[in-house]
Amino acid sequence: MDNQTMGDKEMINDSLSSQKLISSTYNTFANECVNPSLRSDFLNILKEEHDIQADLFCEMQKRGWYQTKQAQQNDIDQSKQKYSV
Repeated sequence: MDNQTMGDKEMINDSLSSQKLISSTYNTFANECVNPSLRSDFLNILKEEHDIQADLFCEMQKRGWYQTKQAQQNDIDQSKQKYSV
């Protein structure tokens, strides 16, 4: 592979980064929209964008390209306690 060609990993990573930006933008649109019908449309699109993002994330994980560490139960319990009302 030469320096001008993107492989599968780079393309999926780029797509995931793009989806994160797109989701953020639609979230802002939905938050700032005063028309209820248009807001609903933005929220529907936002859900679709999150679904695409999740698919890309899962594909990268499946291929071993996006590693996450398992949360320790103690950390989960502390977070629950910190944010519980």
